[in-house]
Amino acid sequence: RPPPRYRGLLESEKSAVRLLRPPCSPARGDGERSGVQPHYGGGPGPRRVLKGLQLLLSLLAFICEEVVSQCTLCGGLYFFEFVSCSAFLLSLLILIVYCTPFYEKVDTTKVKSSDFYITLGTGCVFLLASIIFVSTHDRTSAEIAAIVFGFLASFMFLLDFAIMLYEKRQESQLRKPENTTRAEALTEPLNA
Repeated sequence: RPPPRYRGLLESEKSAVRLLRPPCSPARGDGERSGVQPHYGGGPGPRRVLKGLQLLLSLLAFICEEVVSQCTLCGGLYFFEFVSCSAFLLSLLILIVYCTPFYEKVDTTKVKSSDFYITLGTGCVFLLASIIFVSTHDRTSAEIAAIVFGFLASFMFLLDFAIMLYEKRQESQLRKPENTTRAEALTEPLNA
């Protein structure tokens, strides 16, 4: 039995409807695979690569930190553990939002704004945690690997923030000339 949205349509119209649906939209159980297909609608490829690198490097930093069996000054290790795990989970959340149809269902400006501030905060705190961990580590190979991945991950977060800041400024520069011409038109006298 055809789904309700296909009732009353001719076979050619049904195939046209299937062709018009975006290839990455969720399948709705109409004979195709059900579930959510990959979407990748959240920006250009280099930004997705950066997000993937943030995810991978923060995960590697967390795994290397978890391998450490003993510590002399454990405060830096625990702080680094918390930050690396949080960075991994936040970057996973943002990547999921960008790579699923959920990105189109929410206000994209709010998602981008949240990503902007989350990326800045995560990059700064991850850098701070890496610096603290450098000053308190016991020079084991697992700690050194965790520190290297921590610094790399924090630089990826900060690089992503710098790219978003640059894009934001470019966008505001493109809008600025429009606003100034409108303001000049509004201040002209009517009888001139």
